[in-house]
Amino acid sequence: MAEKAAKKIDVTNKKASFEFFFLEKYSAGMVLTGTEIKSIRLNKFSMVDAYCFFINDELYVKNLNISKYDQGTHYNHEPLRDRKLLLKKKELKKLVNKLTDKGLTIIPTRLFINDGGLAKLDIALAKGKKLYDKRDSIKERDVSRERMRED
Repeated sequence: MAEKAAKKIDVTNKKASFEFFFLEKYSAGMVLTGTEIKSIRLNKFSMVDAYCFFINDELYVKNLNISKYDQGTHYNHEPLRDRKLLLKKKELKKLVNKLTDKGLTIIPTRLFINDGGLAKLDIALAKGKKLYDKRDSIKERDVSRERMRED
């Protein structure tokens, strides 16, 4: 029963695609506690304001809100704690070098549970959109909707 529910978890950060251009994408594992993965499997998380940052050449995600597990006891986790992301050293060095460019950031785009039952976070090296870029995105989306309605 738990395996079937675990495979259904696949949530994207729609706000991120509206606010940023994605330059490169990576898939990273996360260091989680027991109650955190249980909350994720119950789809009780939000990554609206989440972003990634480096501490001592290690990548962390901040503001990834994983709600407290209802049946958790005093072992329950903090909902907004910083969580370590697991990437290869080569990928981490590449991201550190790219972050020196002005206006680039790392944001989570998708949280899912893979076939092995592990929680994964897709992250993207992103550049912020200007207001006119956002208007273009809205215009393109409206045009594609009109085309779909005509067909």
